[in-house]
Parts: sequence; C-alpha cells; structure tokens
Amino acid sequence: MDPTDLLPLLEQLDDNVDDLEAVLEPLLTSTLVKSSNKLPVMDKAKLHVLITYTLESLIFSYLRLHGVDAKQHPVFRELTRVKQYFEKIKALETEPEERSMTLDKAAASRFIKHGLSGNDKYDLERAEKQAKERARAQFKADMLARKSMEASKAQSSNDSDDDDSEGGVDVTTAAEPQADTSQPEKIEKDSQKKSKGEHKSQSSKAKKERKISKATLKEEKKERRLKKEEARKARKAQ
Repeated sequence: MDPTDLLPLLEQLDDNVDDLEAVLEPLLTSTLVKSSNKLPVMDKAKLHVLITYTLESLIFSYLRLHGVDAKQHPVFRELTRVKQYFEKIKALETEPEERSMTLDKAAASRFIKHGLSGNDKYDLERAEKQAKERARAQFKADMLARKSMEASKAQSSNDSDDDDSEGGVDVTTAAEPQADTSQPEKIEKDSQKKSKGEHKSQSSKAKKERKISKATLKEEKKERRLKKEEARKARKAQ
C-alpha cells in the first residue's frame, strides 16, 4: 500500500480523535460519580454500561493490534457479559404491548343476575328453567337405572338357563350309577335289620331268663323265711 494512500486515513483518524475528545471532555473534567448523579436512573445505567463497553473494546482492539488471540482472552468474556446488559436495558425501554379487552363471561353473568334479581318475571323464568333442567336430569337418571336393571335381569335369566341345562345333564348322568349301587345297599340294610332283630331277640331272652331267676330267688327266700319262722316257733314251744 502506498504511503500517499495512508495520508487521508490518518487525517480522518485525527479528526475523529478530536471529535472524541470534545465529546468526552465533560466526563474527563469531572469524576464519573458527579457526572452520573444528575442523570435519571435509566440514563445512569446506560452511561455505566457504555463506558465499560468502551474500555473493554479498546483493550480488545489493543490485543488484536499486537497479534494476540483476543477471543481466548478474559476480556472477550467481559464484552459478552456487557452486551447482555445492553439487551436488558433495551427490554426495559420497550413498552409492553397493550392487552386487548377481553370479556369475562362469568363476571358479566353475575352482574346481570344481580341487576335482574328484583324482576319477578325474570325470577319466575329462571326458576322454571332450573326446574326443567332438574326434571330432565332426573328423567335421564331414571332411564339409565331402568336400563341397567333390565340388563342385569336379562343376564341373570341367561345365567339361570345355562345352570339348568348343565344341571339336567348332570342329573341324567348321575342317575345311571345309582341304579347299579342300589342292590348292595339294600342287602346291607337287610343284613343290618336282621342283625338288629337277632340282637333284640337275644336281649328279650336274656331279660326273660333274668326274670325267671329273680322269681326263683324270691321263692327260695320265702321258703327260707318260712323255715326260720317254724324253727323259732318250735324253740318257743320248748
């Protein structure tokens, strides 16, 4: 690049530096605290953020001019942090969107009912409407209950028919083996009856024998008593 081409650029840089000194003269002549106390809160925040960003940018440019990778330097992280503050200030400056008017139906209905509460005609119509709605709800509930009862009855009748059909098969199948086992049962019953009869006859015979033995014992006792009395009389006579 020719040196003659650099002269216009240097002159432009000199002019920009002069303009910058003129702009920064109020800040350089006094401290930052004094110059920022007179400003509103939002302007004060802008001033602090801009000064910080300016200093960080100068350091970043200085590093780039000396061939240092400025993106790996901590100053780059500080620049990104300061940019976030710019976004926050911008969000605060933007006015919120106006909300469109929305109608609260519940609140409107409450106001209307409250305003018409003294109207007898309206009260009667509302009472009739509520009564009709209740009657419809009750009718629907009754219909559902009837349908459920009919369905349960039909189900129970079907179940009973199935049980009867199954039971009939079981009875017919169970009747066949009973015919085969009836004769031995009768024989056992007859034998039991015979044994009972024999036992009764034996017990009756034993009772009769006991009675006979008791009668004989009584007669023997009488004879002994008579003999004793006769012996006593004979002794007295002597």
